[in-house]
Amino acid sequence: MPEQRPPVPPFTEQSAHRKVRAAEDAWNTRDPQRVALAYTPDSRWRNRAEFLTGREQIAAFLTRKWQRELDYRLIKELWAYDGHRIAVRFAYEWHDEHGGWHRAYGNENWEFDEHGLMARRLASINDLPITAGERLLHWPLGRRPDDHPGLTELGL
Repeated sequence: MPEQRPPVPPFTEQSAHRKVRAAEDAWNTRDPQRVALAYTPDSRWRNRAEFLTGREQIAAFLTRKWQRELDYRLIKELWAYDGHRIAVRFAYEWHDEHGGWHRAYGNENWEFDEHGLMARRLASINDLPITAGERLLHWPLGRRPDDHPGLTELGL
C-alpha cells in the first residue's frame, strides 16, 4: 500500500487548515528526516533560489538550515486551496550564531499527490533583521500552542 499522509486531496477548507497546521507542527520539530517524509520521494522544491529534488536533498537542506537558524519558530496560515493545491503564507523567527535575530516572511505553493504527500513546493521568502525586543513568536521550542496568536492576530 502506498504511503498515506492525511488529509488527502481534494481538500476542503477544514482539511486544508489541518494540512497547513500539520506542516507547521512538523517544521517546528526541526527534525529534517521527519519533515522529509511528508514529501513524495521525487518531490521538487524551489526554496528562494535553491532547487531540490527528492527526500534526500530536502533532508540535507533542512539539516543545513536548522544548523544555522537557531531557536527557529514558525507559523503558517492557509491562504487558498483548490483540489490538490494549497497556498500558505508564513513567518518564522530565528537567531544566528552571533545572537542576531531575524524574521522571514514568505509564501508557499504546494501541490499534493493523491496520497497526501507533497509533490511540489514553491517558496518565496524575504528576510528582515529584528531585535530581540521585536520578536513576536514566543513559545517553548516545538509545537506552537493552540492559544498562541497566529499571523493575522499578530499583524503579520
